[in-house]
Amino acid sequence: MSKLKTNYMGIELKNPIVVGASNLVTDLNHLKKLEAAGAGAIVYKSLFEEQIQLENFFEEEAMAEYNNRNAEMINIYPDMKDAGPVDFLLKLKKAKEALNIPLIASLNCVYKETWVDYAKEIEKTGVDGIELNFYATPREFGVSGQEILEEQLNITSAVKEALKIPVAVKLSPYYTNTLRFAHMMEGAGADALVLFNKLFQPDIDIDTEELTFNFNKSGKGDYRQSLRYMGMLHGKMKATLVGNSGIIEGKDVIKMILAGAEAVQVVSTLYQNGLDYITTMLKDMEAWMDGKDYKSLDEFRGNLSKDNLKDPYAYTRAQYVDILMKKVELYKVNTMV
Repeated sequence: MSKLKTNYMGIELKNPIVVGASNLVTDLNHLKKLEAAGAGAIVYKSLFEEQIQLENFFEEEAMAEYNNRNAEMINIYPDMKDAGPVDFLLKLKKAKEALNIPLIASLNCVYKETWVDYAKEIEKTGVDGIELNFYATPREFGVSGQEILEEQLNITSAVKEALKIPVAVKLSPYYTNTLRFAHMMEGAGADALVLFNKLFQPDIDIDTEELTFNFNKSGKGDYRQSLRYMGMLHGKMKATLVGNSGIIEGKDVIKMILAGAEAVQVVSTLYQNGLDYITTMLKDMEAWMDGKDYKSLDEFRGNLSKDNLKDPYAYTRAQYVDILMKKVELYKVNTMV
């Protein structure tokens, strides 16, 4: 296993397979099974400020339902202070104490002040690092793209300045120039970049004529967008590059490392194949490395990044044009036969 050692934002991992944030990791028994299966690190389920706000709203509504029923009974329940993320922080602390491998927290907030406040509280639990779970869904017509970028950069800088533990940033692929923004995030203090965030998308049930929100697991080949950017960013970043989405098999991890990744995050494959599937992935990686006589990940990391390929148009649109041209030639041959 020593040949699989890698670095994740300054944290040494025994291998590059990191369990991503999901409901799976909220169970202490699952955490121990993932550790036993060989996980290099685990990202705990995200703390969402919006969820806390929504839960508080429903609680306040329920407690106020029978208020003001008569002059002598204005309030049934006493005013209680919002507990905020206390329950989450307690569970996170217990998870950290239960593991011997690095545990990374994940955070998504609404306001800059709460990003910093919650991050400080998370650091007190003893976690090894924190992942800022960024995404910006379209909500208002009047908000410019530049405003969104500046807000995320400012939050990253503020959190990084407030903490002593390393900070990773999980990005979506939907920026106008993702490459430039990756460099800007590094400049804002990000120690690692996770590419990319898999967002939940709405669907429509035409029978009930209602919106539905299904749990969309990644499938084979979904890693390709991450792989493309990994190949273009390798060698140009000091921040750790981490692949995410569609890492299903051990060979997918190998592909990401060949493109330049230092680690990957997995979730969907654990739902599909079981928690112990990490062991299979690691064995497949080691078998491939033995066949190639590689003694460490560093020996082949980035071998197929853009800078290490002879084709100057690798990882660019020229690939798409080349594929189209080949299809045209194949069509001509078939029509002549």
